[in-house]
Amino acid sequence: MSAMDTTGAIDPGRDDCWRRIGVSGDRSCPELERHAHCRHCPVYAQAAQRSLQRPVDQGYRDAWARELARQAPPAPHTDSAAMAFRIGHEWLAAPLALAASVAPLAPVHRLPHRSRGALLGIVNVGGRLLPAVSLARLLEIDAAAPPPLGRHAFPRLLVLSTGAHGFALPVDEVHGVLRHAAADMRPAAATVGHAPSPLLAGVIRDSALEAGLLDAARLRERLEGLLR
Repeated sequence: MSAMDTTGAIDPGRDDCWRRIGVSGDRSCPELERHAHCRHCPVYAQAAQRSLQRPVDQGYRDAWARELARQAPPAPHTDSAAMAFRIGHEWLAAPLALAASVAPLAPVHRLPHRSRGALLGIVNVGGRLLPAVSLARLLEIDAAAPPPLGRHAFPRLLVLSTGAHGFALPVDEVHGVLRHAAADMRPAAATVGHAPSPLLAGVIRDSALEAGLLDAARLRERLEGLLR
């Protein structure tokens, strides 16, 4: 049986026995008992060598020459960056000037008469006790919403620094750095029954993700206000 290679030419010297009597055929090949699978058989290896050494026709060369000669599209202009993360179904991003680190999730210890609202308590992050803050409550996000289908999410603590203090924010997933053009930021859209949160500066995106960008100054003010 002859076979056709990727250039469209017939290779008369190749017998695709693995497709007739091998693992992709009726499995009647007596060599299967010894090799268990066609990929361990010398006949299969020899066929692979012939395929790699076959002559390449001019049309195939010309097609690849045209493909490789094409100019790559220009990289998108970016002048800003933010740390993107998810809470519930919502993708958000904190300016890198605020994002200090990402840490494993840890137990939150409540503070007497203070662990109400967005202030959850304190949490140990790398030996430091930091206020744990629910950004979901600040933004009125349903943090109990299930993750998007097909995602393997790992909850983390996103540590933000306001300069004077550090804050640990439990998040459902950390995407990483999202680079964007500040001029392309869009206004945050209102949802049913809710106006856009004043903590959101707008919506940013890259080729893979769209997220609500937190306003650094307003978020810093709200976080510091929780400690008063």
